[in-house]
Amino acid sequence: MLLADGSLFLGNDLLPWLVLALGGAMFAGNVAAVVRPPERPQRKPGELERAPVTRSFVMAGLGLIAALWALASLLMA
Repeated sequence: MLLADGSLFLGNDLLPWLVLALGGAMFAGNVAAVVRPPERPQRKPGELERAPVTRSFVMAGLGLIAALWALASLLMA
């Protein structure tokens, strides 16, 4: 996306910034879902009481790897 002065939004590093944001959100959201699940006294039929722990930690790990990779890409550039 070009700005009025001809420069790119967030410079030439837009993709690493987006991966950093997505990876950080994946990590934080999945850890929060396991550590502090939402409190709902009445659950709908078929709704889980808490997030699946293994799947949540695998997804959190993938998010952490993506965020660290993006951070390294930004720092090395």
